[in-house]
Amino acid sequence: MMNGLTPVIKLPPFRLTPNLAAALAFVVAGILSLLIAWAAVLLVERLSERAVRSALLTQGVTFVTVNADGLRMQLTGTADNEAQRYRAINIAGAVIDATRIQDLMEVTPARAVEAPRFSLEMLRNDDGIQLIGLLPEGETKEALLAEAEALQPDTQLQDMLEIAAHAPPETWGPALEFARKALALLPRSKITVDATAVRITAIAASDQQKRSFEASLASGQPEGVRVSFDISAPRPVITPFTLRFVMDEAGARFDACAADTERARMRIVAAATAAGAAGRQNCVIGLGVPTPSWADAAEIGIKAVATLQAATITFKDADVSLQAAATVSQAEFDRVVGELEADLPPVFSLTAKLEKAENARQGPAEFTAVLAPETGRLEMRGRIADDLQRSAVDSFAKAAFGSANVYQATRLDADLPDGWPIRVLAGLLALAELEHGRLLVRADTVEVSGVTGSQTARARISQILSAKLGQGESFKVDVTYDVALDPVAALPTPQECVEDVSAILAKRKVVFPPGSAEIDGTASTVMEALAKVLARCGRVQMEIAGHTDAQGSEEGNRALSQTRAEAVLLALQGRQVDVSGLTAVGYGESRPTADNDTEAGREANRRIEFTLVGDGRGGKAAAPQDPAAGASAETTAATTAAMAEGPDFSADSSPSVAPKEKMMRPKRRPGATD
Repeated sequence: MMNGLTPVIKLPPFRLTPNLAAALAFVVAGILSLLIAWAAVLLVERLSERAVRSALLTQGVTFVTVNADGLRMQLTGTADNEAQRYRAINIAGAVIDATRIQDLMEVTPARAVEAPRFSLEMLRNDDGIQLIGLLPEGETKEALLAEAEALQPDTQLQDMLEIAAHAPPETWGPALEFARKALALLPRSKITVDATAVRITAIAASDQQKRSFEASLASGQPEGVRVSFDISAPRPVITPFTLRFVMDEAGARFDACAADTERARMRIVAAATAAGAAGRQNCVIGLGVPTPSWADAAEIGIKAVATLQAATITFKDADVSLQAAATVSQAEFDRVVGELEADLPPVFSLTAKLEKAENARQGPAEFTAVLAPETGRLEMRGRIADDLQRSAVDSFAKAAFGSANVYQATRLDADLPDGWPIRVLAGLLALAELEHGRLLVRADTVEVSGVTGSQTARARISQILSAKLGQGESFKVDVTYDVALDPVAALPTPQECVEDVSAILAKRKVVFPPGSAEIDGTASTVMEALAKVLARCGRVQMEIAGHTDAQGSEEGNRALSQTRAEAVLLALQGRQVDVSGLTAVGYGESRPTADNDTEAGREANRRIEFTLVGDGRGGKAAAPQDPAAGASAETTAATTAAMAEGPDFSADSSPSVAPKEKMMRPKRRPGATD
């Protein structure tokens, strides 16, 4: 710095020389070339990546992800197996050079070999037993074969069993054990077993045996295993085809009732109900009806008894016997008998008798037999015609009741009426149907009274006496059914279960607070009553249906009814009821029974109902009759409640053996005996 002034440096002016310009142009060209090359590489990457991805998707390969890294093409993803992985590489290699492909894919590890599904099918009939299936390794096969051979040692056992060296599921053992017991119980059956279910199809010899089988199978079912069974029974052959309706001081009732179809049974039971018969009436459907007009004749005969008020009518095939009590006037008797003869179908032959007041001084001849309870000792007293008849009666009694259980203290009377031995033997045969009881034989009547553990004993006794004594002969059956003596009586039929539940709900409803699915505390009594009934029903298939009124939205009502039905199911389960056969379904407002425009109607529509699913065991149930289509609702309900459970043979088309022409007495049916 001189004199405070800053010196200024002057540079020479810049001049672009030819050499410098050439160098600068070369640098710019190099940069442009690099940019163009980089853009070309990016374009090649994108085009290659797009082409490979398109080829893979076209071939259905969706698990691969394609990423370009320069000239390399990376394939990532997880293949199910090595074959899928190689297929993806080959597809990509067909689009670009295989050396550019970088395989980064993975393969799902191979799973361990799963255990086989163990199953067994057992078929048993009179020809032998077949065993088909796959069993776990161990002693199961040998034990199963030994049990099957012991069941039917005189038939051929077909062994088609295989063994697998794998451990079975935990429920396999209990399921197989239950199936083995079922095979021993059911002589004609097909049983299918796996670790989760046992399915049984079988045939019983009678309806009583069917109910016994069902009771045995319903008990002891294994936990965690679904058990289903379908047991059918052939309809019985009833001979003679018998119906006996009585009205006396004890009320109106059937001593025996037989029908050929379900519709005929409904008509007969309805006629008995209208005549005053109370409770559930046991009317059996079977084969052997002498004429298709059986139900017509039965209705007419029952109406005649109801008119007389103190009478008995007996149908034995086409023979009809009407016995009126001494309290019936002669004029009324003549009128009813005349109308009955005119109204009965032509094939039927009627014999009518009006009892006369007995003269107490006559002292009629008698034969009595008393069958003692518990001991089964039979004591016979009274009159027998001669030694030959006494020996015949003694031999018959010992054959029927046991030689060590018969005591006879009869006296001989040569003046006994004709047919006396037949009446005595018929009475003893009828008495053998009872657990204990009494037989009285007189010239004008045979009376059998006592206690039985069979619901069919009364009908069987009526059949025996009507067949052996002959047309027009008087007899009386006074038999009491004792449920304690019936081993299967405690198991109600599905129809009886739903009728008992409906009777409870008819008296008191299951109530809920408005808009709530919690059962009201006041409904505890009705829930206890329902639990008590359903506890006896076992695994009967029923639907718990919830219904609401029409207030609120349709979906909201359906949801509310569903939760209420489920609340009832849970409440029953909490009361130790087996709910495996119960299903909760909410129908909302879709099935009203009353007018939703009134409070009373809405209250009626808010309800819980129990209905059978199918027939209660898997079959298809008939739809309930619409009261508006025929009888009133009260008549329909009374008829349904009065009917006994029985199979439907309405489709039976077997030919009738009844005579076609009108006659005083019908022709004998083939094989019939007096």
